Amino acid sequence: MMITQLIFKRVAPHLRCGRWAHVQTHLKQLMRTNSDLSEFRELFSKAKHIAIITGAGVSAESGVPTFRQAGGQWRTWKTQDLATPESFSRNPSRVWEFYHYRRELALNACPSAAHRAIAECEARLSKQGRSVVVITQNIDELHHQAGSKHVLEVHGNLFKTRCVSCGDVDSNHKSPICPSLEGKGSPDPDVKDAPIPVKDLPRCDEKGCDGLLRPHVIWFGETLDSHILTKVEKELDTCDLCLVVGTSSVVHPAAMFGPQVASRGVPVAEFNIQTTPNTTRFTFHFQGPCSTTLPIALARHESEVI
Repeated sequence: MMITQLIFKRVAPHLRCGRWAHVQTHLKQLMRTNSDLSEFRELFSKAKHIAIITGAGVSAESGVPTFRQAGGQWRTWKTQDLATPESFSRNPSRVWEFYHYRRELALNACPSAAHRAIAECEARLSKQGRSVVVITQNIDELHHQAGSKHVLEVHGNLFKTRCVSCGDVDSNHKSPICPSLEGKGSPDPDVKDAPIPVKDLPRCDEKGCDGLLRPHVIWFGETLDSHILTKVEKELDTCDLCLVVGTSSVVHPAAMFGPQVASRGVPVAEFNIQTTPNTTRFTFHFQGPCSTTLPIALARHESEVI
């Protein structure tokens, strides 16, 4: 019934306009998609260990910019110009303004229907002795907010800090993270940098330290956390179904997680608003907003007893 309603919703505007040829083409595409969805749902109903790899597209549907899309800038800066150890060393005030802006966006965002579908699926399947792991490139904690428990954050976390002096890592959800960043971070290109003294930027609370804090995220030019990568590799090696959701498949090494699973002969389903460089390597591709396609794909299967 849900699939039928979806088809009608997609073709109705063209029917009203009398564009029957367009409707026929669209119906063929949708029927193929629905045939794939039916096959995916059968595989989903039997899978015991599901790995879900998520990217910026999932959070974009919650209003969090990807910073990789066209025009994805902060003021006149590209992410690649700010998210580097060198940039932080040269101008920690500017970098902290940027991350203060991102923290405030994330704090005010709500999990999307895709986030919630993943969390609900994990909770439901865990009662059946099945597992779902989220391997995310996102740093905004929206998966946690939605209720996901088993989350591996390969690029770090906006709400964790690391001391550049003693190395201490700590969670921090203060808004703002320090008084000097209050009202700062506007993305308006006409706004000038706030030259905040280093002593007034976020500082370490460890006794006797007071070192400068940085966001505990992976910057360009840095390697991924080896402990997280080890856990990711274990999940990729044992999963029997993989979903690649809302990722452009251009950021390495995460871009190769899906193909790595596919190379073992394990079904991989891609959910994205468009095709990606890896689409042809995967078993399925479901095109459209993840908040529309994913809840249908992960809904309770008729064979589930719990």
